[in-house]
Amino acid sequence: MKKAALLLCLLPVMLWAQLPLPEGAVKDPTVQLQKFNQFYRYLNGSYVDTVNYQQLVEKAIIEMLAQLDPHSAYIPAEEMKEVEEVFGGSFSGIGVEFNILNDTLFIVNTIPGGPSEQVGVLPNDRIIAVDGKSVIGIKQTEVPKVLRGPKGTEVFIDVKRHGEPETLRFRIIRDDIPLNTVDAAYKVDASTGYIKVNRFANTTMEEFSEAMNKFGEIDALILDLRGNGGGLLDQAVAMANYFLPQGAVIVSMEGRLIPTERFTAPVDGPFLKGKVIVLIDESSASASEIVSGALQDWDRGVIIGRRSFGKGLVQRQYPLIDGSSVRITVARYHTPTGRVIQRPFENGKKEEYYASLYSRIESGSDSLAKNDSLKYTTLRIGKTVYGGGGIYPDYHVPADTSGYSNYWAELIRKGIINEFVSDYLDRNRTSLEKQYPTFEKFDREFTVTQPMLDGLIALGEKKGVPLDSAGLAVSRSRLDLQLKALIASKLWTITEFYRVVNRSNDEIFRKALETLHNWDQASREIVSQ
Repeated sequence: MKKAALLLCLLPVMLWAQLPLPEGAVKDPTVQLQKFNQFYRYLNGSYVDTVNYQQLVEKAIIEMLAQLDPHSAYIPAEEMKEVEEVFGGSFSGIGVEFNILNDTLFIVNTIPGGPSEQVGVLPNDRIIAVDGKSVIGIKQTEVPKVLRGPKGTEVFIDVKRHGEPETLRFRIIRDDIPLNTVDAAYKVDASTGYIKVNRFANTTMEEFSEAMNKFGEIDALILDLRGNGGGLLDQAVAMANYFLPQGAVIVSMEGRLIPTERFTAPVDGPFLKGKVIVLIDESSASASEIVSGALQDWDRGVIIGRRSFGKGLVQRQYPLIDGSSVRITVARYHTPTGRVIQRPFENGKKEEYYASLYSRIESGSDSLAKNDSLKYTTLRIGKTVYGGGGIYPDYHVPADTSGYSNYWAELIRKGIINEFVSDYLDRNRTSLEKQYPTFEKFDREFTVTQPMLDGLIALGEKKGVPLDSAGLAVSRSRLDLQLKALIASKLWTITEFYRVVNRSNDEIFRKALETLHNWDQASREIVSQ
């Protein structure tokens, strides 16, 4: 027995006592995989306590990816369905936009033509139960689990409605609900269209083309890609092709293990002659940068705003055995002139990578244009554009921080403005709809009154945001505009939100209109920069 015990004690030492591999072999990825598998077997076969291997492996994957570029990522199985819905362009549900206020599930809007609208559900209805089970106190992240479901299945919702003494019950048959990627589309004037795209998913070009067709004949388009974090490559290529002739290179990508590939316009785009302005900011990334970079390089559009995010790394998504996935960077994007879209980074330093972006945003400065080594020449008229990360606009418009106050920010952060608008519409929707039968009349005549402002202030104080008179004075005009735009979006659609905001208080949009009105002069200025 003593010999057996000694042998067991010496076993780890015996396992360690293997001859070292040659230096070249140690660096071989196959050898390192064998090493990892060997470690896993030892752990599984000998560790003293029970181990949660799922958690351990997930943490190992996450940590390995953290040592690489900032955009390689692990997606747990429970998040994959939501990811697929976002890029798939639709899901099955009851067709409402919702929010949680004071532990209550509010319907913000119903999807036009959707199942809820068809049975008479209205904005500002409060859902108190789903299939007989109370949803008071439900978390925002739990709502889709109770409202969504397979197409054709039924669900009963119990609703409290302002002015109705009894609870209302609705039977709703779930259906496919589109996840729109075009937030707004309207004609700024008789010859100019405006389209805002929030991401690139499977339905983006279908939505975009439909919006363009509804405009009819236009001479100019303002394409708003601000805040658009990207999405599907094929949709970005198709959007750029909409404005470019057959054969034009739109983007290329190259990587260590994949062949260099160039994506070109397969056909002549439908809008080859009209004026195009693209609006971007520091949140415009990936697919947004492909579109704006291609139009800039081909001198097909004027880019206005602030330098884009600078995400030019290509991820390929690989499924794992338990339904989770990993996105691994496999290549880099280049614009038609050869500019690298990706801004500089160091492997394993994700925090520093994002901190540098926040620093740029906060300072409002961008020294990229001063770096001669990053200059490129466009492909038609030979104007100067800049590489080094992100798309630098032809006209830079710094962020407008006037009107900002901590008081206004607190009202936003604590959801007080949204709650006030919901309550206001709950009490006044019918009278507002009678007084303002069209958006145009609302836009001309509606103003935020002092009693409305007093109500907002009182709600803020009730929710722990005391009145800051100085802050209110600084932010009053912006606050009035925000209230008006939110009310418009709930009386009509989100398009009307942007119609209010763009016209009234958007420096980048204003610069776009100015550029269109002085197109020839603007073109000369851009070339001479």
